[in-house]
Amino acid sequence: MRNLTIFLYEWKHFVGSPFKIVAVLLFIIASIYGLQNGADLYEKQNSEIERINKEAEIQKATTLSYFENNQKGPENRPWIDVTSPFWALWHTPTYHFKKPSPALVYNIGQTEQYGFYKAIRTSSSPYDADMTNEISNPERIQSGTLDFSFVILFLLPLLLLVLLYNIKGQEAEHGFLPLVFVQTGSKNWWLLSRTAFYTVLLLLVLFGVMLYGATLTNVFNSENIFGNIFLWVTLYLFFWVIIYFLILKYGKNTVSNTLQMIGVWLLFAFIIPATVQQWITIEKPTNLMVDLIDVSRDTKSEINAQSIDKIDEQLFQLYPNLKDTKVAQENITVSRLRRLSTSALINVEMKKATKSIEEENKSKNKLISKTYWFNPISYFQNKLNQLSNTHYNDYETYRNNIQESVDKRNELKVFEIWNNIKVDKEKYLEYNATLSNSD
Repeated sequence: MRNLTIFLYEWKHFVGSPFKIVAVLLFIIASIYGLQNGADLYEKQNSEIERINKEAEIQKATTLSYFENNQKGPENRPWIDVTSPFWALWHTPTYHFKKPSPALVYNIGQTEQYGFYKAIRTSSSPYDADMTNEISNPERIQSGTLDFSFVILFLLPLLLLVLLYNIKGQEAEHGFLPLVFVQTGSKNWWLLSRTAFYTVLLLLVLFGVMLYGATLTNVFNSENIFGNIFLWVTLYLFFWVIIYFLILKYGKNTVSNTLQMIGVWLLFAFIIPATVQQWITIEKPTNLMVDLIDVSRDTKSEINAQSIDKIDEQLFQLYPNLKDTKVAQENITVSRLRRLSTSALINVEMKKATKSIEEENKSKNKLISKTYWFNPISYFQNKLNQLSNTHYNDYETYRNNIQESVDKRNELKVFEIWNNIKVDKEKYLEYNATLSNSD
């Protein structure tokens, strides 16, 4: 009964404060706008993936028509011969996609800043120009499109501040705080109940806008995405509620409480993340990818300039079973075959160069994770990134899958060339099935 009385008292104050009502409405509008941005990006990426797959099907159909019409390739390019493994594989369009999660509606993260599809060639790399590397999630929490997670991380604490700032201070300034304590029986309980009112109010608002977001994408078709994200949003709200409650409990007046709340918000939202980012930049400077550039520019030429015996030795070391192929068994020496096979050796060198980049990124992320105990907003951002599949680990998996596809394509090309395979329609369809588009 006592709680109900306090809740009704606070509801009267809330309804009678246009400032607080407007703040809540603005928060809801910003949330809806952020959810729409996430949903639009989700639909845009899915549409783009669908378009690319359709284009790939058209390319496959065009190549199949060459086989059906006894052509070796397009008439205006007579050097192309799709009956050879090299050109047949060249005309086997393969893409690897990072299919967006329905949870993108709640958290865009780094999705707009990094590629979500990659055309796979024997010379492709996870660090090509269209595959910008993600350094770390926390470094970008203050940039990019306004999405729902930005509203939660930065605007929710401000809304809570607006709702709580004059609790106790207003009564103290008007001199009837002792009377309130007499009527309610407990100072802490009265303060806790009033804070709980706004906590419940915000939980209802958050649940409502998140439910609206779930209607924009197929969130409920994925395993417990809605529940997990709502749980972390709730924990984040409680984090700020506890901080503000302690300020109100030990605060003297409205002005003092407000200044302290604003100070804490600035500290956690801007000062600490910016300081951590600057420290990480100094401690772990951005990798200029010089090794990768050297491989692309110099090592590639050096490998192609090697003797046939040297290339054979390296290829046999990379693919021991290559010794059992027709070319190796019959000791056929054709420089063109070696030149077409060197992409596999270049790929090995590219992987060595990218390994050091990955290790540096992991070291940097590990360093950032050590700051979470005093850098909570970055911590919660990372949790949301994990739940929406925009975390560093998701991009790392994406890059690894791309590299596996490149390895697979190179190995297939080398063995087909060394076995002097004559490609027909059935073989081409087999290539497409083996190197099918994936996500």
